Amino acid sequence: MATQAAFMHGSKVETETFWGIVWSWLTTVDHKRIGILYGTSAFIFFLIGGIEALIMRLQLARPDNTLVGPERFNELFTMHGTTMIFLAVMPLSSAFFNYMIPLMIGARDVAFPRLNALSYWIFLSGALLLNSSWLFGLAPDGGWFGYANLTSIQFSPKHTIDFWMLGLQILGLSSMLAGFNFLVTIINMRAPGMTLMRMPVFIWMSFVTQFLLVLAFPAITVALILLMFDRFFGTLFYAPAAGADPLLWQHLFWIFGHPEVYILILPAMGIVSEVLPTFSRKPLFGAPVVIYSGIMIGFFGFGVWSHHMFSVGMGPVADAAFSISTMLIAVPTGVKILNWIGTLWGGSIRFRTPLYFSLGFIATPTSWWPTSTTCSSAARSSGSSPASTTGGRRSPASSSTSASGCGTSGS
Repeated sequence: MATQAAFMHGSKVETETFWGIVWSWLTTVDHKRIGILYGTSAFIFFLIGGIEALIMRLQLARPDNTLVGPERFNELFTMHGTTMIFLAVMPLSSAFFNYMIPLMIGARDVAFPRLNALSYWIFLSGALLLNSSWLFGLAPDGGWFGYANLTSIQFSPKHTIDFWMLGLQILGLSSMLAGFNFLVTIINMRAPGMTLMRMPVFIWMSFVTQFLLVLAFPAITVALILLMFDRFFGTLFYAPAAGADPLLWQHLFWIFGHPEVYILILPAMGIVSEVLPTFSRKPLFGAPVVIYSGIMIGFFGFGVWSHHMFSVGMGPVADAAFSISTMLIAVPTGVKILNWIGTLWGGSIRFRTPLYFSLGFIATPTSWWPTSTTCSSAARSSGSSPASTTGGRRSPASSSTSASGCGTSGS
């Protein structure tokens, strides 16, 4: 009778208005709906980031092109990098976390549903604040890495950097709140009998990712607060003329930035570790080793940040140490690839779209290895400091070599 009543003429289900549906999405605390909100937002910002990249490539399509000027190109370069990292890939991972984690561990929802909803709306607020800079003609133009002292009042007197700085602080708050929420969910809300080693590999990779989030984001938060004090209150944390060291920003940024690489890649590794056994019709080869290698990636991720800084003149000891750590972090990734190949080997493989994507995912890091080994030893022939550490103004796009060059390839 109750089922029939639900579909009777004039029932609430049938007469729910459009605005009622909208309001239900705006006020939802259901983890699946919040996951859909994250995924939809990620796709929209992915399109925005893609348009920014397309305009840059059109500008570079031929010499002496005048599609956009130098300042506009710097804005596109900065906003594209920031959008793809913080507004596209990270919320896409959050979509999977929200939708899948409670289902895969047998929980009714996340530990703190209202905090989960708050995390999403804080994320969306930060994203909209960041992109509203286009409307005011004040898009950030200091590079997505924000190197000091390109971001100082002296070299960026407008409010362009302020939008970037405040937007990232808001996004960082959202990420840390979500990270703590998922940690508590995975630790305390697993179904009876689901021990840690019985958790799916995707849950393990998500678990490691949450630890990286809550441990890495405080570093960039501190860096951004120091920058905020420099710009708003006249402090001199990054001013070389006052005896400060602009390299402080680089260390704080990259000690966040390199764990961020694994914040982005570990969830994808977890997904591949679930797809391959499904479409090869056999268990994941060496599943405990895949789990341990993911933990090691998270651990080593905090010890390689200065391979993004080989050109700043840290000295031979530091350069050698980070060269070695960069080569070591390739080992657990290689272990994962061997386990994935072992899963496919001898399996009854069904070639479907998810498997094709997973095979492409395996091929991509495998192709990194030759350049990774070369770039991790780049310290042997570099010793000059970048212009941004001496007060010289140069294009953020031209600074990207020292910002992300071989270090990113070696990740």
